[in-house]
Amino acid sequence: MAGRKTSGYDEATPRSTFSAQMVPVFHVDKLSSAHIYLRMQPGQAWDNLPEELVMDLAQLTKANSIEGNKKDNITVIYTPWANLKKDGSMDVGQVKRVLVPQRENPIVNRLNKTKVEKKPDLKAEKDNMMKELRKREQAAQQIKKKEEQRQAQEWKEKKWQKDHAYDELFTDENMAASSNQDRSADWEDDFM
Repeated sequence: MAGRKTSGYDEATPRSTFSAQMVPVFHVDKLSSAHIYLRMQPGQAWDNLPEELVMDLAQLTKANSIEGNKKDNITVIYTPWANLKKDGSMDVGQVKRVLVPQRENPIVNRLNKTKVEKKPDLKAEKDNMMKELRKREQAAQQIKKKEEQRQAQEWKEKKWQKDHAYDELFTDENMAASSNQDRSADWEDDFM
């Protein structure tokens, strides 16, 4: 399938490809339009995207809508891919809106100049992404396991110190020195 990739967005990419990711989808509200999918960088949140990127994607979405391209003051909605199925359980804030007052040709032209038509191997891309995610999870688990081992060793040492804290106190030499058994007969004279 031919995809359109510009500035990190994909147009007309199958939705199932991104089902494992939190991929935001842009479309014109209440009008027929192409859906624009944004592949986010690791750690990037859909609800905290840079304003310039959101405006670029909103302009591109407007330009790709037959009806929306002809109208001014349209609203472009973006939401995570998982929210495309609309039902009453969606919370407030799961959909963001961007008002596009009018088409800005410089933005659309800049994006169209960087357009790349390609047929990506979506399965390979997904496999690579999943492999990378597994590798990160394994690394995180190893770090966690090492930290748990270090903590267990620290607790073991503290327990040993606690259990053996009085070992030196009760040696024969210390017991004899503090004993009243072997005192001299004139011990009371030293008392005063």
